[in-house]
Amino acid sequence: MPARFFSATTIFLISLFSSSPVFAQVKGVEVPPGLVGSVSRQLMKEMKPLDKPLHIKICIFDILGKAGPVFSIAQDVALEARKWNVFAELIPHTNETVATESFRTGQCEAVGITTLRARLFNSFMGSFDAVGALPSYDHVKTALQVLMGNDALYEKSIQGKYQVVGMAPLGAAYVMVNDRAIDSIEKAAGKKVAVMDWDKSQSKMIQQLGAQAVPSDITNFAQKFNNGVVDIVAAPAVAFAPLELYRGLGTKGGVYRMPLLNVTGSAIINRTRLEKEVPDLDDRLKKMRKFGLGFIDQALDAVKTIEKQVPAKYWMNVTPADQEKYNVMMQQARVQLTQDGVYDKGMMSLLKKVRCHHTPSAAECSTNVE
Repeated sequence: MPARFFSATTIFLISLFSSSPVFAQVKGVEVPPGLVGSVSRQLMKEMKPLDKPLHIKICIFDILGKAGPVFSIAQDVALEARKWNVFAELIPHTNETVATESFRTGQCEAVGITTLRARLFNSFMGSFDAVGALPSYDHVKTALQVLMGNDALYEKSIQGKYQVVGMAPLGAAYVMVNDRAIDSIEKAAGKKVAVMDWDKSQSKMIQQLGAQAVPSDITNFAQKFNNGVVDIVAAPAVAFAPLELYRGLGTKGGVYRMPLLNVTGSAIINRTRLEKEVPDLDDRLKKMRKFGLGFIDQALDAVKTIEKQVPAKYWMNVTPADQEKYNVMMQQARVQLTQDGVYDKGMMSLLKKVRCHHTPSAAECSTNVE
């Protein structure tokens, strides 16, 4: 089993569950000692090690580089992977853009990045984090079970030479404002909002709000918010303490208890070389997908634990009327982005089925809008 097939489900189905660059810095969600070895032993009951050694380069995105928690866990995984006859060279990156480009140009055969960014390599899988598409963690769990547990959808994980081999929830992205007076869609007009400069879906949403998009990236959006350069950001609770977003909130700001989208992480491989050296590659990956489903509850529990650590004074509820406005706005954004080719139509259909499974009486379930 190639190293990041293991680290795809340990760093992305274990360490991203509980020790991503932000997870690991939050008390109470560290990876328990011996967990990596325990998972390895469980998996060995279902899958044998490779017949011959496999050497592979893995790009590891960790904001703190070699000193960071993800890279540390990756080192533990790499040691364990040797039992599978896999020898991994770990390449740390403190910038997700650089990690992505290193993978794209062949400097490594596997990488771990956000699913939003994974859209560069697989439009279907990369559309999983569509705005407003999965409004709760129950929806996220159901969607992952459908996506990873159904062999009929396995081919969708492959696009050209790339394949998304693992996904893990990182938490809902909540809208954070530096002034509670920004308490409606109308009042967001004209405000400055940090958006990832490579993600068209975020810019589309901001345009619909009538707000001003300020191009940012994962390394500086928090700094812009904390320094007052922007008025609004959207981020998971796991980023709250490590990125000191409470500084941007100050004494007047708040966090809306309404998910803009649910953020996941993806592990991606370049199949070109690996499928030559691992004859039963697809059989192994199908087993890995189903094996990883057993850790969804653990991942979501970690997310919920972190959200509880955000001080109660910051949370703000959205009125039912505004909630409905946001839902309509997000649906309109999804439809337009799908028409523009940003989101994959098949994934939008799958996610709608998940929503209608949970709320069959919803108005959208009797229409063909998505």
